[in-house]
Amino acid sequence: MKLYGEFSKQDWLHVFGIEEDKVPASFIIHGEWEHTENIILWKHTLENEMWLPKWNTVVGSYEGTSIGFANVYGSPMASTITHQFASIGTESFIQTGYFGGLTQDMKYGDILIVNEALMQDGVSHWYLPNETTVKSDETLVNAAIEYCEKKGYHYIVGTILSTSAMLLETREMIDDWSRSGYAGVDMETATTLAVAKYFNKNAIGLLNLSDHLIAGDTIFSYTEEREQIESQTDEKIREVALYLATLTNKR
Repeated sequence: MKLYGEFSKQDWLHVFGIEEDKVPASFIIHGEWEHTENIILWKHTLENEMWLPKWNTVVGSYEGTSIGFANVYGSPMASTITHQFASIGTESFIQTGYFGGLTQDMKYGDILIVNEALMQDGVSHWYLPNETTVKSDETLVNAAIEYCEKKGYHYIVGTILSTSAMLLETREMIDDWSRSGYAGVDMETATTLAVAKYFNKNAIGLLNLSDHLIAGDTIFSYTEEREQIESQTDEKIREVALYLATLTNKR
């Protein structure tokens, strides 16, 4: 009997119980603890030809492109989704979610377009054992920049550090990461980029500033203004992500 790492494309299609023509061209993977509202939102967005392969996953169509969405939390969940859908033929993966800010150049409301991620998440090194960083797809990065420029959305392009131990972060660690030039820290982006690269697929991260760590903010010191800005930025990121997801049919 085969184990998971020995599964072929046909094995994974059998697991999902679908034919190859049902495979989504692109996949948006959102990192967040709360998932109920996100699933409801994406069921509405991707309602055409919708199917539900996982409890936290929706697949449907948007502007003629078959797109999947999954709500994950942390690197193991991100890898599980990316691995399975990359195995059956999904070509592009767009990681969205939140990050802690490590640079004073970033402000609430800015979109972080990730061009590279440091692999300290505990999962990505299993896929890329000889590497310490993994890059986003250059075409997707350029397309995200062009779209944000066209729409007038504020953004920065930078490197993320992905870790799986958020609650162990200290001021000393944050200052060190900031001095090393990282724009932010999150829990999933390096994982998604690494798994996608392992399968020769394209991936990018589009992240929302949730806690400006270098300024002393945490996720437990929210203000009403921060929550409003975060929600508005989420909408912009969803828009950019959907735009990038539809590019797969045009490449």
